[in-house]
Amino acid sequence: MSERPGNALMPNLLTPMDLQPNWEWRDKLPAHGHMSVDFERRIDHDRLRRYRLARTRQSLQNSEAGTLLLFDVNNIRYVSATKIGEWERDKMCRFCLLTGDDSPYVWDFGSAAEHHKRHSDWLEPSHCLAGVVGMRGTIPPEFGLMQKYAKQIAGLIRDAGMGDMPVGVDYAETAMFHALQQEGLNVVDGQQIMLAAREIKNTDEIQLLTQAAAMVDGVYHMIYEELKPGIRENDIVALSNKLLYEMGSDDVEAVNAISGERCNPHPHNFTDRLIRPGDQAFFDILQSYQGYRTCYYRTFNVGRATPSQTDAYTKAREWIDASIAMIKPGVSTDKVAAVWPTAQELGFANEDQAFGLQFGHGLGLALHERPIISRAVSMDHPMEIKTGMVFALETYCPATDGYSAARIEEEVVVTENGCEVISLFPAEELPIANRY
Repeated sequence: MSERPGNALMPNLLTPMDLQPNWEWRDKLPAHGHMSVDFERRIDHDRLRRYRLARTRQSLQNSEAGTLLLFDVNNIRYVSATKIGEWERDKMCRFCLLTGDDSPYVWDFGSAAEHHKRHSDWLEPSHCLAGVVGMRGTIPPEFGLMQKYAKQIAGLIRDAGMGDMPVGVDYAETAMFHALQQEGLNVVDGQQIMLAAREIKNTDEIQLLTQAAAMVDGVYHMIYEELKPGIRENDIVALSNKLLYEMGSDDVEAVNAISGERCNPHPHNFTDRLIRPGDQAFFDILQSYQGYRTCYYRTFNVGRATPSQTDAYTKAREWIDASIAMIKPGVSTDKVAAVWPTAQELGFANEDQAFGLQFGHGLGLALHERPIISRAVSMDHPMEIKTGMVFALETYCPATDGYSAARIEEEVVVTENGCEVISLFPAEELPIANRY
């Protein structure tokens, strides 16, 4: 077998063993330290990279497409294990091509391509290319970059013998779609191909997701100590960002901080509102460790709680416990959604208005992966829950006082017999921060 000098096998020499997720369902999922050490087997990054590429090739082979052209940075990272910084997430300045069994091509931002040649030795050096297309339209299409790279991509696809098969594209600028079609390429939905690949996590992905959740455990203990009258929602957001980056987060995507009369209806943001005695307040920590995301709500009361606030929390906890009890391989998502209240029971006219309040969603390199669990979609279009899925379940209950509300979210790993919760900050009962 051909090898790169002193390094792992070339990525186009994958074997069926690379598709093995290597799960070990023992007493409890470990949350290893973040360092690499010689005395414990922690994250095996070569195994992680090869598993993700093997999953992608398998999903591609199961589709009508012969090629994947990727602009979504989560998909680019999944296939090529390259990342140049969170700033590029919304720039649409990078792209990746996977043709059949060939090694991935990565067009990256300027000198990043040279960096990959030197440091990403699992990639073919000749497949690490500098290139840019539209950067969300700031480089006008008439400049010609779309046509230039569409022609190059079409040539590589035909050289690989895939010219007569559809090309799966996850998303792209409108002008790029036109340029690809002008080159005679039949473009189809590649995002579904990638989501199918990404839905089952191997042992290394599960470890990274567990490590990311452990970081948020610590943030919630800090919030529990800091939450008192006089502090603002944005102060909690700032402290959370600081602690997460100190712990090794590579992206704090968002911290929702909602308190007092802002709790109902849920605004999904934060302000400079001052926390007051008796407030109900809930928070969501969305961050990533080595790309793997968290979505993890907790609710607190400040100093004291009223009966209606406690009742709202109790109901939210009952609903989330009921959904967790449903999670096991082979169960369909409609069965999970059915244990949650309807939109009308929550005071909404329809499920679209209540979307995201009683909700489940996959976690991985993206915040929202498969499966999606919601009464708005799951009742008519259920999905099967499978071993190795990792997702978040979240519930919301407005209080009878008309303005307070409780929000709880747990992250779960689907094991061979059921599921394990990996979001561990205590939430069985309503936490009272700085109780009077």
